[in-house]
Amino acid sequence: MKITVNGNSHNTQANNLEDLLIELEYKGKIATALNENFVPLNERKNTVLKYDDRVEIVAPMEGG
Repeated sequence: MKITVNGNSHNTQANNLEDLLIELEYKGKIATALNENFVPLNERKNTVLKYDDRVEIVAPMEGG
């Protein structure tokens, strides 16, 4: 299925947001949004992905 991840087109086999993060090898503390709506950690497994969805994944950066 084709979705957009952080502005880039991506083909995925993931059916939900949690599986997408595993597929993309994201670990640690991150924030997620689907179609510009924040998705909390405890809702990622139940957040179903659909064709042409827009996912944003943000990881904190050290420094200042």
